[in-house]
Amino acid sequence: MDYKWRVRRIALAALVLIGGMGTGCAQTPPDNSATAAPVAQTSGAPVAQDEQAAAPAQVQAASQATTLTPEEAKQNAAGNVAELQQMLRNSELSDLRTTYNGSYGASLLFYGKEMTYYVTLFQNKTFWRVIKTSDETRAEGVYRDFAQKTAQLAEVEIRRTRLEAQKAFTDRMIALTQDHANRLQADLAVAREQQALVADQQKQTRDQANSLQAQKSAAQAQLRTVQRQVRELQQQVEGGLPIR
Repeated sequence: MDYKWRVRRIALAALVLIGGMGTGCAQTPPDNSATAAPVAQTSGAPVAQDEQAAAPAQVQAASQATTLTPEEAKQNAAGNVAELQQMLRNSELSDLRTTYNGSYGASLLFYGKEMTYYVTLFQNKTFWRVIKTSDETRAEGVYRDFAQKTAQLAEVEIRRTRLEAQKAFTDRMIALTQDHANRLQADLAVAREQQALVADQQKQTRDQANSLQAQKSAAQAQLRTVQRQVRELQQQVEGGLPIR
């Protein structure tokens, strides 16, 4: 049994050295912030975190959806994340495609010197998965799968972002409407106060007019009485005198 086990190990090492292609995946705890994912270019690609950190259930389910080939699974221990980081620091990769959805992103990177592709899935500045392969068709397929995953993973995040914006907009409209209502209430209070003042002034003016009307009537009656007296006296004074 020990001999067979050693033979298998030797055969596995030979396949790795001869084939020269493989993939690996590294899981890091995704950053749950809603900040949009950075462009995974040669000078500013995401940086991997500790591979031993546990991912949320949603992330774990999506990360297992892309089935690794036996060769890719064998390359997992080779540290593709660290290798990719070093190549990015040295600006050795070309960014062929990049997709963003919310804080999630997928990139298809190309190492021209060895005709090797690196397909990455990341959140914010954290590499989540890295698949290395020299098969162009395989690389394109994995990239499409990762891009689709970013849309699925970001769905709730995008919905939350929209709801936050809608709530903020609604709160702002409430504040503006309340301010308008307050100003209308103030205007109404001024109008009611002015209306009460005008009504009081109208009453006072009406009372004064009525009083003046009574005084006028009394004065006219008095005038008529005096005029009558004057006529009577005038008649008495001119009594017996010839009339022209």
